Amino acid sequence: MDLQAEYDNRARVPENPAIIADWQRDAAAFRAQWAAAELGIPYGAGERERLDLFRPGPGEDWPIALFIHGGYWQALDRSFFSHMARGMLAEGVAVAVPSYDLCPQVTLATILDQMRAAALLLHRRTGRRVLATGHSAGGHLTAMLMATDWRALAPRLPADLVAAGLPISGVFELEPLLPTTIGAGLRLASAEARAMSPRWLPAPGLPLHAVVGGAESGEFLRQTRDFAAAWGGTAEAVPGANHFTVIAPLSEPGSPLTRRAAAMALAVR
Repeated sequence: MDLQAEYDNRARVPENPAIIADWQRDAAAFRAQWAAAELGIPYGAGERERLDLFRPGPGEDWPIALFIHGGYWQALDRSFFSHMARGMLAEGVAVAVPSYDLCPQVTLATILDQMRAAALLLHRRTGRRVLATGHSAGGHLTAMLMATDWRALAPRLPADLVAAGLPISGVFELEPLLPTTIGAGLRLASAEARAMSPRWLPAPGLPLHAVVGGAESGEFLRQTRDFAAAWGGTAEAVPGANHFTVIAPLSEPGSPLTRRAAAMALAVR
């Protein structure tokens, strides 16, 4: 199998620069017009340890979702993805969109710790458990948050602080990335890659719905299917969607993906 071809999504979708430019434009326009937004909330001390919180209206008493961006842990930031909150906001769900530091400047373990800190901040601000969702690398981080032993971090935290997950086009087995150009930037040994692969971690027994684009590579389709089965969740391949277009429905109020995400967030208490 040509693992480079299977996992190199930018090569598989040559029009990706235009799609990403559209994300950046639409996200900026959304931030400019959404009144109930709090931008640049620090969840840590670093420059990129910030999140933007979009609420359906005033106050904190809203179900909450954490949307984690992709970029193979090596690119992009929250400013490209603000508009992905639009659909869930229309359903009465607040959405937080964080940035994080990038590999190879930091380790993947550091990024995971940052996303744990972001989820913890949201819980402490609102008293609520969190739905995690995310795209590509964000799908991996979504699953790792679900697998986190929160009480090991602080005994009084709920064991299911991240109480449900909706990963989109996630990577749940990292070892196949190691011989690719993507894996080079992660600087992971084989044992580390396996330890950071949610596919091989004990299933947390939480609600899980894994989504992938129907036009993605065989490896992305396989990883989504195998991971959902291993964790006792459900899986869905969106017909015709590629790795970049699969998240577009989150920006659309009333889309099936939006309704699924909102229903999962509304069920979290």
